[in-house]
Amino acid sequence: MTTGVVAEPDSPVGGGWIARISLAVLGFWVVVLAPVQVLLPVQVERIDPAHKESSLALVTAAAAIVSVLAAPVAGAFSDRTRARLGRRQPWILGGALVCAVVLCVQAMQGSVLGVALCWMIAQGAQNAMFAGLTASVPDQVPVRQRGVVSGFVGLTGPLGLVLGVLLVTQVVPGQTAGYVTLAALLLVLTLPFLTTTDTRITEREPLRWRRFFAGFWISPRKYPDFAWAAVSRLAIQLANAIATLYLLYFLRDAVHLAEPADGVFVLTIVYTVGILITSVLSGRLSDRSGRRKPFVVTSSVVIAVAMLILAIWPSWPAAMAAAAVLGLGFGVYAAIDAALITQVLPKATDRGKDLGVLNVANTASQALAPLIAGGLISLLHSYTVLYIVAAVIALAGAALVLPIRSVR
Repeated sequence: MTTGVVAEPDSPVGGGWIARISLAVLGFWVVVLAPVQVLLPVQVERIDPAHKESSLALVTAAAAIVSVLAAPVAGAFSDRTRARLGRRQPWILGGALVCAVVLCVQAMQGSVLGVALCWMIAQGAQNAMFAGLTASVPDQVPVRQRGVVSGFVGLTGPLGLVLGVLLVTQVVPGQTAGYVTLAALLLVLTLPFLTTTDTRITEREPLRWRRFFAGFWISPRKYPDFAWAAVSRLAIQLANAIATLYLLYFLRDAVHLAEPADGVFVLTIVYTVGILITSVLSGRLSDRSGRRKPFVVTSSVVIAVAMLILAIWPSWPAAMAAAAVLGLGFGVYAAIDAALITQVLPKATDRGKDLGVLNVANTASQALAPLIAGGLISLLHSYTVLYIVAAVIALAGAALVLPIRSVR
């Protein structure tokens, strides 16, 4: 489809398209989550064992700042890209290639600075890729189908975590082999989506830099629903990031698990099963009812409950129970919040940029989480306080959805 004006899609997408975009997003999550959960903590601990918490916080926070800039800028340029592949595909391909190369280089780093610089570049490339992928959904999926599509795409996050953690802890546990394997898998999973149909544009406005940069400010007064959706997502993602950033250290230092890396993998499996149960089902129910907000609010409360379980009962059985509850809640949240967000975008012509701005909530949470979690652990040495704070933030995220008016 070639057009100078981007209209709301009306024809439903088929199973093949859903499978291809799901595979590409799966590749994205594999290279985002597996390093954060296993490879980065282990690599940083080997380099600086005495200050592993603060060093890991520095690495992840610096990379998240890069991500905050990369997502909206890449999305904005993809809105304006004219290429034979389409306007989104060049950014998806370029991001995947750069990320794969940098992950291989990161495997050879022996200093915290080297790890930080590589992870910053990798996160920038990952977000350029993700900007193209997320914009492809409102580009090509009609509103009445977005709950189901978001449900399938939402499954890729936990599946990516399971697959990535399985690879780097069980199949190729070495540092270099782990990073290289993730890089190769990213390319294999991304390439099929590059052959799919994309919305190409033949006309575009002349690039005026002042207007281009001014477009990144989306007035909360003019677009209040967009603003509420953004701050709600920031709260939920921040709570999730705080709760998971030090999971390996929590299992080692608070639960006293003999093999914490294996524990992370087991909890990830439990968490994923919960998401598999609720994600697509909740998407279908939301599409049929036409309602999004009740699903998002309820799931956010369930996420808070999971974190309170960890705060009150820091043990291995509690961790298993919390993983199950968190999976059930996050499966609903990931599917329905993604669908809700596509319905509050200000302009169809700026979907990539607007989603990039909104996805700053994801990356900003990665920048804020190390500061909050690292500060709490350093000052109070209490995982109980850490998880209570995460639960309170999740409940705030639930409340922030309520003022949205354009979506039921």
